[in-house]
Amino acid sequence: MSRLSFWTTAVVKDDERAFLRRDGRFVKLLEPGRFAEFDPFSQLSVEIVKILRAEIAPEKALLLAKTEPDLAAENFAIVQAGPTEVAIVSMDGEPKHLVLPNTTRAFWKTLTAVEVETIDTASVLRVEKRHLDRLDAARAGGALVTTVVDASEAGLLFVDGVLTERLAPGRYGFWSVGRQVRIAKMDLRPQPLEVTAQEILTKDRVGIRVTLTAFARIVDPEKAALAAADVNATLYRLIQFAIREAVAARTLDEILAARDTIDREVRAYVTERAASLGAEIGEIGVKDVILPGDVRELLNKVVEAERIAKANIIRRQEETAATRSLLNTSKLMENNPLLLRLKELEALEKLVEKVGRIDLHTGAGAGGFDALLSNLYKLGQDKDGAS
Repeated sequence: MSRLSFWTTAVVKDDERAFLRRDGRFVKLLEPGRFAEFDPFSQLSVEIVKILRAEIAPEKALLLAKTEPDLAAENFAIVQAGPTEVAIVSMDGEPKHLVLPNTTRAFWKTLTAVEVETIDTASVLRVEKRHLDRLDAARAGGALVTTVVDASEAGLLFVDGVLTERLAPGRYGFWSVGRQVRIAKMDLRPQPLEVTAQEILTKDRVGIRVTLTAFARIVDPEKAALAAADVNATLYRLIQFAIREAVAARTLDEILAARDTIDREVRAYVTERAASLGAEIGEIGVKDVILPGDVRELLNKVVEAERIAKANIIRRQEETAATRSLLNTSKLMENNPLLLRLKELEALEKLVEKVGRIDLHTGAGAGGFDALLSNLYKLGQDKDGAS
């Protein structure tokens, strides 16, 4: 707007409208074009506003609806949502605004096709897919709750604290006007539970630490949601109690020798109680039994002593077998001179390996081959003794 001497002028574009007021009171709505009016006392004012997909202050629109109903009906779409209602405002076929309960908003409809769809959320809980695809939950002001349930999950719908429905995998939206809507999701895949080392006294009062791994999965989501705030945490405590009872009833030797039995006892204990939580226990296994330092050192000594004892037994068994073999050989040689001669030749072969040269004299008084064997045998004994 501009003022030249006693004239008030304004230029209104195609995507604009202007409110002309005299002394603050509405006179008329100016259409696109050039406006000029004689105003010697400066009583006129012009307010230019954008109207393409635009919103107007609801107070101004409501005032004009009372003073100029035909003008307001032609130019404005006034949306008023009740206590349990929401309104979806589409502009040129595209949802743009969500009017919340007990709220009034107004929109220009001169150049824009404005469509308003009012939904009574008191009778409708679930948001239709055609709305869900085009609404922004972040701009819904808490009136809309959305979620996506994955293929490996189960969704549970709670309305005002009451479990009302189990949701299959998919995308969902719910109106939370006048009600509290909460969606809990539970993973149906097996979950590992690592029970960390906890110190337990055995029956013979030895403090040990046991670590255990278990796999659990939710099989009844509704029961699980109502039975415990955190099913996995509850199962974790149950496994701790079970392993404590199994260890406290056994001595250390029994625990080290019966780990499979302990696994079965723990699984039976937890499985019985997991059913009431809507869960199922898969594999359970003791990973480690950690002993105190002094006990571990003592066990290592016991194991070493057992190994030495076994080695001594094996050595004695071998010596006994060798002695028995020598006895049998001597009996055979006693009754068989030829075998004795063969053993002498075998001994001669071994002695020759230790003697560089042998001179054999066959003259009178030399003693012959028997004397040679006797001398070689003696020589071998001397060399063995010297070595």
